[in-house]
Amino acid sequence: MAAQLAGSGKKNKFDLGQNSDINVTPFVDVMLVLLIIFMVTAPLATVSIKIDIPPAQAPKNPTKPPTIISIAQNGDLAVSFATSPTTTQNRPATLQDMNSLLAASLGGPDPTLQQVFVHADQHVRYGVFMSVVNQLQLDGYYKIGIISEEVTV
Repeated sequence: MAAQLAGSGKKNKFDLGQNSDINVTPFVDVMLVLLIIFMVTAPLATVSIKIDIPPAQAPKNPTKPPTIISIAQNGDLAVSFATSPTTTQNRPATLQDMNSLLAASLGGPDPTLQQVFVHADQHVRYGVFMSVVNQLQLDGYYKIGIISEEVTV
């Protein structure tokens, strides 16, 4: 902040003239107060939802292989049946009898609570695939897993 005390041809020797400097002290004070307010209120504004996600671990003792619905390139369906803890056998199926074959393959008291996997050929039409998934949901199977494989060209 500069002031001119001695006059150089001015009207009055006590005339300080115009001061063109900007006083930034109030601006800095306001910015610091706003910074403190936002630092205090930001943690309060965050909404957190507690989610308990189980760890991703494979089952230690699988009792039987998973049930897989296979869709061939021409649209033919097959449901896998476990013949032993390590081997499976595919049985042909249609959309109408898929529910009974799945219930027999899963073999639980409520088979709709178990997970079913869908494996489709790379060139299966989307409508065929979605008709299988929609039929599964209509039959009450909501835990549907999709098996994907890396395609090598």
